[in-house]
Amino acid sequence: MRADARRIAVDAVVRIESEGAYANVLLPKMLADVDLDARDKGFVTELVYGSTRRKRALDHVVDRFLVQEPPPVARAALRLGAHQLIEMGTPPHAAVSATVQAAPKRFRGLVNAVLRKVATAHSAGISYPSDAVALSYPDWMVARLREDLGNRKADDSLRSMNLPARPQRREDGYVQDPSSQRVAALVPAAPGDVVLDLCAAPGGKSTEIAGRGAAVLAADLRLGRAGLVVQNAERLGCSPELEANGVAVVVADGTVPPFRRRTFDAVLVDAPCSGLGSLRRRPDARWRIQPQDIGELATLQQQLLKSAAELVVSGGTLVYSVCTLTAAETTGVLEATVADLNALGFDPLSSDLSLPTPEHDGMFYSVWTRGLDS
Repeated sequence: MRADARRIAVDAVVRIESEGAYANVLLPKMLADVDLDARDKGFVTELVYGSTRRKRALDHVVDRFLVQEPPPVARAALRLGAHQLIEMGTPPHAAVSATVQAAPKRFRGLVNAVLRKVATAHSAGISYPSDAVALSYPDWMVARLREDLGNRKADDSLRSMNLPARPQRREDGYVQDPSSQRVAALVPAAPGDVVLDLCAAPGGKSTEIAGRGAAVLAADLRLGRAGLVVQNAERLGCSPELEANGVAVVVADGTVPPFRRRTFDAVLVDAPCSGLGSLRRRPDARWRIQPQDIGELATLQQQLLKSAAELVVSGGTLVYSVCTLTAAETTGVLEATVADLNALGFDPLSSDLSLPTPEHDGMFYSVWTRGLDS
């Protein structure tokens, strides 16, 4: 079973690296199609997620013993073996022999020789050329977060996001990070209220808000993502209508929302972001995000917040949230939109940046209320 688990992990890593597959989408589908018990599925998940998070550090160690770049499947096996040796504390004999058996026969000699050297190097102590390599993040990401948060907070956050996420279930059974639960709880919702979730997929916040008796209109730009909201709302027993305890789903562009002004008692803008506060749950995201994405996303976030503000009734509430840590996407968005929000009669109520920990993602939120006479 362990050898089978490792073979599945090797295949998954190859598809993530070579085909651009998303780990959090690919792996659940792969595990649903194999006959492994829960323990072995958890083992595969740690191998794939952990080695993907730590690939820069792991590859640095492995590359010391390579004379040329190995084929993708051999690279995947080497990375998984190194992860077991360095990060998981697997006994060297077990980690090496089982990983060798999981590799294609023509690469087993290479995998065996290199992993034995990695095991020896690990026992002697490994040094890394930079903090970014040791932490296993792109250079620019470490530098950006250190600039925005300060070195200590940035490094603590980066270390926390190298740890596996712990699933958290709400009372209704939905798996949702505590930070996301906290944001949803900030949205006032009671029977009779009509709430807009402007960027709703996959629907965790919409369903939580509806669970308190509000009627929720859940919007998302993409049809496929809107479908995820429908599926989750159905699974949790929410009505598909815009009524109490209901989640009505629409496909809409939040920057030009097709709704009347001053329609909703509360609007939530859980905006698309770089996700630099939730990298523990999205192991490959740190390798996909590019520096230029931050500015582009900040511009989009400002547009979404401004358009959402127009939709709130007098006396209503506007909530902005992102699961990232960059200043541009958090306080920078507020600084860029505060004049527009004030002009519409909004006053800030509260805001907070929570840094990631082993228990929850990093999250920023800001809550605004619209004056009764505005």
